[in-house]
Amino acid sequence: MIERYTREEMGKIWNDQFKLESWLKVEILACEARTKMGEIPAQDLDEIKSKANFDLKRVLEIEETTKHDVIAFLTNVAEYVGPASRHIHYGMTSSDVLDTALGYQIKCAGEILLKNLILLKDALKKRAVEHKMTVCVGRSHGIHAEAYSMGLKFALWYEEAKRNIERLRAAIDSVACGKISGAVGTFDHISPKVEEYVCEKLGLIPEPVATQVVQRDRHAHFLSVLAIIGSSLEKIAIEIRHLQRTEVLEAEEFFSKGQKGSSAMPHKRNPIVSERITGIARVLRSNSIAGLENVALWHERDISHSSVERIIIPDGCIALDYILGLALKLVQNLIIYPENMIRNLNITRGLIFSQKVLLKLTEKGMSREDAYAFVQKSAMDVWADANKNLKDELLKSENVMKFLSKDEIEELFDNNSLLKNIDYIFARSVETE
Repeated sequence: MIERYTREEMGKIWNDQFKLESWLKVEILACEARTKMGEIPAQDLDEIKSKANFDLKRVLEIEETTKHDVIAFLTNVAEYVGPASRHIHYGMTSSDVLDTALGYQIKCAGEILLKNLILLKDALKKRAVEHKMTVCVGRSHGIHAEAYSMGLKFALWYEEAKRNIERLRAAIDSVACGKISGAVGTFDHISPKVEEYVCEKLGLIPEPVATQVVQRDRHAHFLSVLAIIGSSLEKIAIEIRHLQRTEVLEAEEFFSKGQKGSSAMPHKRNPIVSERITGIARVLRSNSIAGLENVALWHERDISHSSVERIIIPDGCIALDYILGLALKLVQNLIIYPENMIRNLNITRGLIFSQKVLLKLTEKGMSREDAYAFVQKSAMDVWADANKNLKDELLKSENVMKFLSKDEIEELFDNNSLLKNIDYIFARSVETE
């Protein structure tokens, strides 16, 4: 339900109707400001506000001739308003309307993304608490390392979601920017008070120093944050894809009744949601590169950025909104298999305790170099022979037994001490909010 609702809302922000409605808001607010300054008669403003409208089909029809979208829009608005339309767009350039409206659209879209990111953060926190003491194996380089907690995986993603929320808020604050300062940003034909009024009404900040356009580092920042958030979602997705592998099967995407995994193999249950997130994250990163390319424009403006932005900004917002919805459902419905985690933890037959043995031997007086060599030799023997385990190999080692008793070795392989500091980690993360 959440996914369908937010996708419809996000799509609405980027359709042509909403875009032109935003243009009209900018134009009317500019007229309001000029009326307050005594530049437009009150009755003319009333006429503008009561009659101002547009017909999207008619705008596109006019644009076929003008080859200019803003002029086509203004022409159609004038058809509705009549003589009072002479006040509309006074002293303004097209980018005053385009960039201010774009800042407003991005602000609206960003608020939806922020809401969904907060929902994901909360879902991650819930699963972290649920699986705080669910023991699994930690892997480095894809190889078993030491014991870990499934709750810590969720807590790690939760912390990253918190950072992404702050990044997104900062990016929205930066890109929610407008300018109504004329052809090269010098206010030659319009008062700065108009810009201040319009931006305040739309919840935007005025661009302190502009050219013909709002500067594109703001948009590059926003797109880069979308890419970072997408990469964070991909991190979650890739971990789940690994955990769902048949040989691992520690977690699995929810597989609904009637769902099919393969047209050829009826047994398949594939991590398709995670794979979809992974793919779309690549698009978001590509969009961020295009956004960075838009920062450098000729002199006070060219339009090389314009055609790119018509694709990357709407598509970026819609794509991230979509995979945030996917990620939320993925996390909420993820199936966890604790018994498989214990099975996998024991696959290496005690090797995950090698560091504990190493450190204990050094505590007892053995040099680190000798301790490492003795423990590694025993570990390599275990790797080579599936019938061996590390604890038994150590008990057979005369060199090790000179320093450790049988009881001390048994204690080193006690599973009950695996997660002794998890409470500390949770206390400074998940449990602080």
